[in-house]
Amino acid sequence: MEIRFVDVGEGITEGKLEKLLFKEGDNVKEDQPIMQIETDKAVVNIPSPISGRVHFAVKEGQEVKVGDLLATVGEEGATSTADAVQHAQDKGVVADKQGQKGSIKEGKEGEVIAAPHIRKLARELGVDISKVIGTGPGGRILENDIRAAKVPASPAKASVPVFSELLEEKHSEEIERVPLSQTRKTIAKNMELSWTIPRAAHMDLIDAGSLYGIVSREKANAEKLGVKLTFLPFIIKAAVQALKENPRFNASYDQHKEEVVIKKYYNIGIGAEGPDGLKVVVIRNADSKSILKIAQELQELSSKVRKREVSIEEMRDSTFTISNIGSLGGGYLSVPMINYPEVAILGVHLIRDMPVVKEGNVVAGKVLPFSLVFDHRVVDGAEAVLFGNALKKYLEDPEFLDMI
Repeated sequence: MEIRFVDVGEGITEGKLEKLLFKEGDNVKEDQPIMQIETDKAVVNIPSPISGRVHFAVKEGQEVKVGDLLATVGEEGATSTADAVQHAQDKGVVADKQGQKGSIKEGKEGEVIAAPHIRKLARELGVDISKVIGTGPGGRILENDIRAAKVPASPAKASVPVFSELLEEKHSEEIERVPLSQTRKTIAKNMELSWTIPRAAHMDLIDAGSLYGIVSREKANAEKLGVKLTFLPFIIKAAVQALKENPRFNASYDQHKEEVVIKKYYNIGIGAEGPDGLKVVVIRNADSKSILKIAQELQELSSKVRKREVSIEEMRDSTFTISNIGSLGGGYLSVPMINYPEVAILGVHLIRDMPVVKEGNVVAGKVLPFSLVFDHRVVDGAEAVLFGNALKKYLEDPEFLDMI
């Protein structure tokens, strides 16, 4: 039986084989993981669908695309890695001299494999679909492929390679080329998609004195329960309340149907830095969870990101994202990139000691700056101000947030 790299969702179209968990020709059992593939989202275990002898068609460090043959298992499978690669060629998988496979090519030569809505999108964006290379199964053209083809090249791009080559030749012993990791490749693609969103930003300051006080007061009690309490769970709960009052921020934009898709569930994405790059983990149904429960989940998810154990399921289906810039210890205001296809992203910064005016007097206070970046096709500046005011209202008087 053939084992191929299947579509695991979330727009993942490629990965890199990080580790083979068995040797060539070993016997494996049904559902036993035989290899690990690093994608932009997580390290994915690939299980064997049956028991039998395994023969690998790929090597550690090799890049694979959705649809590529990974291995064969069973008495009727290939008898060696070389045979497995040959078997892949016989099935229509392109292989070069080193055995590096590309996408499966289905259908007639030159045939465009794309769904009707993808063809419509290409027409709307003025993209010649016949010149687009599909990254989906069987060379199928996906939405990301069309949007990536639409990204305009820099006017100076044509002259860059020549200039770059001259510099590299001059400094050949002082230049290092560093390949992008699988995570960075996908981050780059997602940033290109994000940049297609017409965005604007609203920024403001929050009097965080009460928030600072409640976290300082309850931190020790939370630690007794094994939970690290920070400002972020309060910000998440306040953001959910602001989203309920301003539902068009908890949404996505369907460009094909020209409709706003408002979500009535609250899955909050949180950026978490790991050894292989930034991941966005998701607090699901945040509206139904207490501060301590959210804090506990944040702690567990952050640990998984650091250990590279976070699953794709724990990073999918966010409806609104918060970028906690303050956790890095710096920054005053910023313009974070919208997590496509969401409508908005909230950037929260370091709580600082700053002068504030209270009852006509200038006193020292705790101030939390924030940035709300939003899709201007869906919401206007006035709505962003309303969202920001709601966020301020709850964080400046956070006693409403349940500590149970």
